[in-house]
Amino acid sequence: MAQSPMSGQSLAVLSALLEARTGQQIASHRSTRVDTVLLPLMRERRMETLDQLVCAVLDGRDPQLAGRVIDALVNGETSFFRDPHVFEHILETVAEVERDGRRARIWSAGCSTGQEPLSLAMMFAERQQAQGTPVPEIIATDVSEAAIARARSGCYTQFEVQRGLPIRQMVRWFDGRPNNEWVVRSELLRHISFRQMNLTVDPAPCGSFDLVLCRNVMLYFAAEPKKRAFRTIASAMRPTGLLVLGAGETVIGQTDLFQLASVGRGVYQKSDVTDPPIGA
Repeated sequence: MAQSPMSGQSLAVLSALLEARTGQQIASHRSTRVDTVLLPLMRERRMETLDQLVCAVLDGRDPQLAGRVIDALVNGETSFFRDPHVFEHILETVAEVERDGRRARIWSAGCSTGQEPLSLAMMFAERQQAQGTPVPEIIATDVSEAAIARARSGCYTQFEVQRGLPIRQMVRWFDGRPNNEWVVRSELLRHISFRQMNLTVDPAPCGSFDLVLCRNVMLYFAAEPKKRAFRTIASAMRPTGLLVLGAGETVIGQTDLFQLASVGRGVYQKSDVTDPPIGA
């Protein structure tokens, strides 16, 4: 099937649907990819144009279709051990928490298909084997139901495991399957709790976190959803907790709830600014 042009009206419908369901926007540099990411779904439904797909979403006869469109549009770019220096900061932060006699709690917000929390689990499981220290509690959330299902399954392609995952850890923590698939061993998956969550509207996971990773998620939020997401994250953090954003993200001009931490670039701590409770 050849890719077909999409009317401006259909793009507007998809943009509105994505923002309503996830808080994300279709940025100008991503609009050219809309037809590419939706093409497999169009082929499955035997549709010739993107306008046909949008019409099918709007008529509501298939209630699952809108969700599948959203899952395709959400940016799920991720890899194992992305930005190694970040994991060095994580180790230091967790060690400091443990010196206070507590087991650390980490929230991977916007975890996509699970590579980030699995990288954390690998790092700390190997530390446990070497030093006897506990594995932190790891909560991983994402707005995409399909992404969370993939993460829970722990099943990855050869291409996915080759992105950032050292051979030693691939052999230690994954089992090979037919068709070049690799499956995470259950002993590693048990360290992670995966949940579907919309950062802009849903309450944060229960409890307080010492570390929140929310990398390359805020980039796609409109201004108001971004503020709500920052409020949700702040409400779930300990006073001494740290927030890690992506390299191209900042809190400056976005929220007063966080300020730059001294430990490294892209790491933030809660400020002294107070904010009304979520939902107020």
